[in-house]
Amino acid sequence: MRDILARVGDRWTVLILTNLTQTPLRFTELHDRVPGISQRMLSHTLRALTRDGLVNRAAYAEVPPRVEYTLTPLGRSLAQAVDGVVRWTRDHQGDLVRNRDAFDGGRPPVPR
Repeated sequence: MRDILARVGDRWTVLILTNLTQTPLRFTELHDRVPGISQRMLSHTLRALTRDGLVNRAAYAEVPPRVEYTLTPLGRSLAQAVDGVVRWTRDHQGDLVRNRDAFDGGRPPVPR
């Protein structure tokens, strides 16, 4: 269970899942949408998500070759579960930053 929670709670996993909820994406498009991720880490994470059955990798025999990534039904259910955490993070990001600044400045965090 620990390895599954590590995969589900990984920041790259969360960002990749949230970006794949709307539409299939190619590797480069996904790389552009996930700030700070290296190509190597994106490749590694996509491979792990594919192995776990959360992401589907579809390769098309075209010139140039095209590969698209989509969520599987299992991946979509995980993305829905993660969505609440993502929304909470967006809603409270400012509070967390203020609390960190207060703590680092020797002041108590401001309860909200």
